[in-house]
Amino acid sequence: MSKERAFKVFAKPELQSSALVISWSQDAGKVGPKVTDYLNRKLEGREFAEINPIGFFPLGGVSVEDDVAQFPESKFYYCQEKGLVVFKSDIPGSEWYEFLNLVLDVAEDYCKAKEFYIIGGMVSPGAHTTPRVLLSVANSVATKGLLTQYDLITDMNYETPDGQRPTLSSFLLWIAKRRKIAGVSLWVPVPFYLISTEDPRAWKKVTEFLDRRFGLGIDFTDMDEEVVKQNNKIAQLRSQFPELDGYINRLESNLSLTVDESEKLVKGMEEFLGRY
Repeated sequence: MSKERAFKVFAKPELQSSALVISWSQDAGKVGPKVTDYLNRKLEGREFAEINPIGFFPLGGVSVEDDVAQFPESKFYYCQEKGLVVFKSDIPGSEWYEFLNLVLDVAEDYCKAKEFYIIGGMVSPGAHTTPRVLLSVANSVATKGLLTQYDLITDMNYETPDGQRPTLSSFLLWIAKRRKIAGVSLWVPVPFYLISTEDPRAWKKVTEFLDRRFGLGIDFTDMDEEVVKQNNKIAQLRSQFPELDGYINRLESNLSLTVDESEKLVKGMEEFLGRY
């Protein structure tokens, strides 16, 4: 497929410079999708382009959720006033190199993007009452140095284990470095028992950084309400189910759970939060 046919452009943003924020739909605690959806809503992001799924995604086994077919999507949005571009996508099944280069092509050619930030959640063994932290991996020493002025952990060291494929985000950082584009991967640890539900405290941690980095002027009242709402739900669960409360108490004391106990906590949390 030619480059011109690999993506569609519906509008051409008038941006002299921009930053790109990227999320993948398959993410722990829904951190990436929730943050990018929130940015689009608060900053009035407008869709302007999408990548053609043919060649990148298997189309033979489309999943169905709530009686609606879930086709793979890879869409770009722009927030004109703040000079921000958002890319939200499913994870491609093949041709990663071509796909990721297309993402950077669209961002550079149509939005003059100079840097990008990939958002993701990672599994944490800790309790939900533990303050969230934001970890970062940059693709250059200069970009890493720029991040030191923010509340980030920048001294992460990670290497893909021998014989394993790099993550999509790591691969994108490498490609961008070869193209001399500044890139950062941001990760928020999400308590393991909130992985399949939601973690608004993690969403806020990432969004607060982006707000500071780009001067977005976001009013976090609505997100704060989400945090309070979930805290109240979990407090209610703890009062009704002493066994689950005991498990969380142990996590809050930095004690580990057995596999069976962890599974009970995950199941109980999913069932309880799913009812409200």
